[in-house]
Amino acid sequence: MHAAALLHLLQFASPALPIGAYSYSQGLEAALESGAVHNAETGRAWIVRQLSEVVSQWEAPVCWRLMHAFGRRDAAAVAEWSERFLASRDTAEFRAETLQMGYSLSRLIAELGIADAAITAMLPPETELALPVAYACAVAALDIPREEALLAMLFAWAENQVLVCVKSVPLGQVAGQRMLLSLRPELEAAALHARTVADEDMSNWAPGLSLLSMRHEVQYSRLYRS
Repeated sequence: MHAAALLHLLQFASPALPIGAYSYSQGLEAALESGAVHNAETGRAWIVRQLSEVVSQWEAPVCWRLMHAFGRRDAAAVAEWSERFLASRDTAEFRAETLQMGYSLSRLIAELGIADAAITAMLPPETELALPVAYACAVAALDIPREEALLAMLFAWAENQVLVCVKSVPLGQVAGQRMLLSLRPELEAAALHARTVADEDMSNWAPGLSLLSMRHEVQYSRLYRS
């Protein structure tokens, strides 16, 4: 991996990227409220299960397909997977989350001027722009290797989940870093699965997570937006 591509990847996968990722827990805050997550062990179990049953089964494979579609300038494939991903957001919070961050990342791409007209022309309207679409666009525009970009996307997701545990369980900073370090095998396995799973085997079936998300929409006290 060339130094330029690595530096671009570190920038665009960073939690410091100003798209608001830190403000979402993706259902984890509701799990904390219910008591399903209450310590380091249950926090890690939550992350691993969501990674293996949801993220590696749907979010990551969709992002992988979008990166390939942008790479070969296939506007029809970008539109198809964009529509499928947006349709898969089955609660108001999850839909609002991906649209807000997708819009923010697309505006950042435009303001930085990193994508040419051929790439940006494939983006959906801003009101329908999901985060994986904008991320795949940035990966193509900056010529970042796709395998590394996928792994970085998964790591950023896991890091955000761990930070929710650190702040809300709460856990110590060292405990959080220990948890994140321990997730390496699961993250590698998730990336491999996302690259190899067939279209017909992909699924976002997670009714428990959807119910927690809906409960979070009316949760009395919240730190996070999902």
